[in-house]
Amino acid sequence: MSKKKSNKNSEQNVKNPDNKASNNSEQEEFNIVKELIGMLIYIVVVIIVVWFIVHFVGQRTEVSGESMYDTLEDGDNLWIDKLSYRFKDPKRFDIVVFPYQDSDVYYIKRVIGLPGEKVRIGDEGTIFINDEALEEDYGYETIMPDRIGRAADTITLGEDEYFVMGDNRNNSKDSRFESVGNISKDELIGKAVLRMWPLSKFGTID
Repeated sequence: MSKKKSNKNSEQNVKNPDNKASNNSEQEEFNIVKELIGMLIYIVVVIIVVWFIVHFVGQRTEVSGESMYDTLEDGDNLWIDKLSYRFKDPKRFDIVVFPYQDSDVYYIKRVIGLPGEKVRIGDEGTIFINDEALEEDYGYETIMPDRIGRAADTITLGEDEYFVMGDNRNNSKDSRFESVGNISKDELIGKAVLRMWPLSKFGTID
């Protein structure tokens, strides 16, 4: 009796390593599938978060050209706040981004005139808001007579319209010209709030 029991135990001991190896293999396969599913979920979440940020919160943009000199220069990398204007209106002197004639080209300019205001530029280059000279420190140079454009006559802004100009007044295509005109609030992509590059000029934008 004792010998048979020993043989039985011996047979069981031979079978157990195969069963254990099979269980380990199944467990490894399960762990691999689990990791792949986890990685896939992580990637999907990252894509959703990035999409949400780019469409609703903000995005990076690069300045091309000199129309905002000397506040901004060609090649500057900026962070555009796309969220603020969903809750509040743009303020005078905000630097804003908007598409040019519904194209893939975007302009960056400074808000000069607000909804309901009357904007005019005098022969000497002075900007008038509601017939009062605008006090500002942003214009790079005096506006030349041939750059006054349609603002030579008084422009009355609608209830959601803004008059925008580049700081480089004699080298900027902006609301003074028919090709740009007044900009409505729903055209505004957002407000430039931070210069990220070059690092030597990193910081918030006035």
